[in-house]
Amino acid sequence: MEEKRQERCMVVKQPKYFQSSFGLLFYMMALILPLIVQSHDSFNYGDALSKSLLYFESQRSGRLPHNQRVTWRHHSGLTDGLEQGVDLVGGYYDAGDNVKFGLPMAFTITMLSWGVIQYGGEISDAGEYHHAIEAIKWGTDYFIKAHTHPNVLWVEVGDGDTDHYCWQRPEDMTTSRRAYKVDERNPGSDVAGETAAAMAAASIVFRKLNPHYSHLLLHHAQQLFEFGDKYRGKYDSSIEVVKGYYPSVSGYMDELLWAAVWLHKATDNEEYLKYVLDNADRFGGITWAITEFSWDVKYAGVQIIASMVNNHKEHEQVLERYRSKAEFYLCACLNKNNETNVDRTPGGLLYVRQWNNMQYVSTAAFLLAVYSDYLQSTNQALKCDRGTLTPRELFDFAKSQVDYILGSNPMAVSYLVGYGSKFPQRMHHRGGSTVSYKQDQGFIGCTQGYDDWFKRLDPNPNVVVGALVGGPDEKDQFRDERSNFVQTEACTYNTATLVGVFAKLHRLYRPGSHTDNLLIASS
Repeated sequence: MEEKRQERCMVVKQPKYFQSSFGLLFYMMALILPLIVQSHDSFNYGDALSKSLLYFESQRSGRLPHNQRVTWRHHSGLTDGLEQGVDLVGGYYDAGDNVKFGLPMAFTITMLSWGVIQYGGEISDAGEYHHAIEAIKWGTDYFIKAHTHPNVLWVEVGDGDTDHYCWQRPEDMTTSRRAYKVDERNPGSDVAGETAAAMAAASIVFRKLNPHYSHLLLHHAQQLFEFGDKYRGKYDSSIEVVKGYYPSVSGYMDELLWAAVWLHKATDNEEYLKYVLDNADRFGGITWAITEFSWDVKYAGVQIIASMVNNHKEHEQVLERYRSKAEFYLCACLNKNNETNVDRTPGGLLYVRQWNNMQYVSTAAFLLAVYSDYLQSTNQALKCDRGTLTPRELFDFAKSQVDYILGSNPMAVSYLVGYGSKFPQRMHHRGGSTVSYKQDQGFIGCTQGYDDWFKRLDPNPNVVVGALVGGPDEKDQFRDERSNFVQTEACTYNTATLVGVFAKLHRLYRPGSHTDNLLIASS
């Protein structure tokens, strides 16, 4: 959870052994050796994929199933919604705390679903399709519960202020579990739109697997979109307690466009595409030039999906403007715009902002991979201000960001927890940092957790495998401290966008694969 919401010169004193050329050579080799060792050949993308999907089981709220693989977790939040007379048991905790926030949870499910839609064949080849489907369904089952009326959506359980006062594993929660909703009198077009997008995208995933469930998801998605569009307003104006954690800074217009593009993909109903086209200018779809894609700001995703719409000659002009803005985002990531580009650390990592920067890295890697596939399939290239790039170049850069995450970085650390031999040991996570309920069922009180567990210098007793932490600062530096939540807290949406990219990389780089023609059409 986002708990509360630049260049410098560095002078280095020369070590004595610089006085000899041999000493200098030794020093330089020590610096670059970790980067040499962490070549792409050393990365097991299939293992990274498996671990990334395991992470969602660590974040589950509710009654855990018999096939739960993360055994240090137990049932939690079993009375969620009881005060309000609604069943809100289930869903996901967003990060290292015990609140269920609807907006980032919905974005997580949208992106997991998009990953399966785009790279389902690759995920299946890796033997992880069932786990991916389970991760999506754990979220969509909850959204079905939370959408209790066509114009009512429950969007939060618990609140950040009381939750952060305590350091308790979810099995022991004594904090408020009050639930919050949006409705006709208290609108939330942004969270309704994102939840509609999540259910529409998931309906595509389940279309052949479970047609009845797919139809149910689509029905909810259409109702939610209609609700969000008819009763317009920002959800953080209706629910004050969310403002310090997941405020809708971008407003709700991007989410309404986002919902509409996913409903068009799910239904082929031209009315949804017409909505995206008719509101392109007024809602910012073709006017906002964006350099980030996140749980809050959806414009880049809308623009990329709209730019890949084919066979609509009569709308060619508007769609071309969508494509222009989509390619502005991609060129910014690739440092190929004349003026506005995304910053990079000295080690080559995209750097948007200090807090949980890895979320922007993982979303960028996914969008670059998806657009690379599109360019490859249509025999096109990306034209930026400072050059034309091939589909291979887009994908290579996406891969470089994933490789940085997995250990090809100046710290030689994997920021995907549990992957490799060196990864964060003191992740900012209540359940991970406290003794497992399965091991010790003795009650741990609200502030007792801070005294007995949070302040410990030891590594966490439970490894939250597959979590992508916030990551290093603008100088590639990282402090593995539990209190350093800016860098050591992970969120579900950080990992969600990596699932599909890991799967594609696994297909391309697994032992025996042929990578001469690197960009293979994705299934």
